Amino acid sequence: MENNSNNVAIVFGVTGLVGRELAKRLISKSKWKVYGVARNPEIIPIKSSSYHFISCDLLDPFETEQKISMLHDATHVFWVTWARQFPLDTPECWMSHYVPSNAETIHLFDEEWSRPSGSSNFYYVLEDLLHERLGGKVAWTVHRPGLLMGGSNRTLFNFIGSLCVYGSICKHLNLPFVFGGSTECWEESYIDGSDARVVAEQQIWATTACEDGGVCPDGEAFNAINGSSFTWKEIWPILGKKLGVRVPEEMVMEGFWFGKAMGDKKKEWEEIVVKERLVETKMEDLANWEFLDTLFRLPANCWGPELKSMPWVLQRDATHLIPSCIGSIS
Repeated sequence: MENNSNNVAIVFGVTGLVGRELAKRLISKSKWKVYGVARNPEIIPIKSSSYHFISCDLLDPFETEQKISMLHDATHVFWVTWARQFPLDTPECWMSHYVPSNAETIHLFDEEWSRPSGSSNFYYVLEDLLHERLGGKVAWTVHRPGLLMGGSNRTLFNFIGSLCVYGSICKHLNLPFVFGGSTECWEESYIDGSDARVVAEQQIWATTACEDGGVCPDGEAFNAINGSSFTWKEIWPILGKKLGVRVPEEMVMEGFWFGKAMGDKKKEWEEIVVKERLVETKMEDLANWEFLDTLFRLPANCWGPELKSMPWVLQRDATHLIPSCIGSIS
C-alpha cells in the first residue's frame, strides 16, 4: 500500500460497528492511511488506496505476531474488538456505569465514578492492562459507549441487523412484528444508545487532543452516549413502518423468545436473500437472537451521562437514528 501519510492507524475489529466507521472516516481525511484487522473477511470491502485489510485471528499469538509485527509505520492503534468469553447475562459482561433498578435516588454514573466492589468487568481489565504496560509512555484513551447503533455485516452484538432479519422473516411469512421482552423494558428507558459514527468521531478527536497535550497523558476515560433517552414502546411502531411489516395492536409478548421463534429460520432467510437479490449472507452473521432476548429483558437500567470535556457535543435522537441505520443496511 503506497501512501505518503503522516498518520498510520491500525484498527483492530475493523468489520464491527465502530471499527468500520473509524476506517471510513480516517481514510476520508488527508494524511491518513489505515490497516484494518479482523478475523473474518469483509463482506463488502472498503475500497481505497489508503486502506489495507488484514485477516488475522488475534487469539492466535503466532499468527498475530507474524502479521502485525511487520506494520512498522503504524502511529495510532484503535482497539474496537473483543472476544466473547462470558454469557450476556453474567456480571462480567455488564457495563460498569449503570443505574440500579431498585435505587431510591437515580445517579448518572460518569467517568470518575468509583468502581463497584467485586466487579469483574472486562472494561476495567483492559484499562488496568494499559496502565501497567504503557505507564505514561504513550497517550491513550478509553471510550465507553452504550447500545451501539449502526450498520455492519460482521458484528456479534448488532441489534439493528438482528431486527432487520427479524422484520424480513416476519414479512416473508406474514408474521406479526411483536416485541419479545419484559413490560418494564418496553415501557421505560432502560438503556443508552450510541451512534457508531459519533463514537468513531470521538476517538478520532481524542487522537488529536492527545497529540496536542490537552488530555490523556496517562490515560483517560470518556463516555460516548447519544444524549437522548428512548423507549422501545416509541421505537417499535416506527421500526414496523420502516420495515414494512404488520405490527399488531398488542405489540408486547413476554413469552416470545427470539432464539426459539427465529433460530430455525435459516432456510427462510436463504429464500429471502435469493428473492430480494441481497448480498449472500448467512443469517447468523447478521442476527444474534440471544442478544435480542437479553437486551429486551434487562434486569437493571443502564444509563450514563453524555460526552464530557469536549469541544463539541453531538446528540442523536434514537427515533430518527435507528430507522436511518436500517436504511444503511438495507
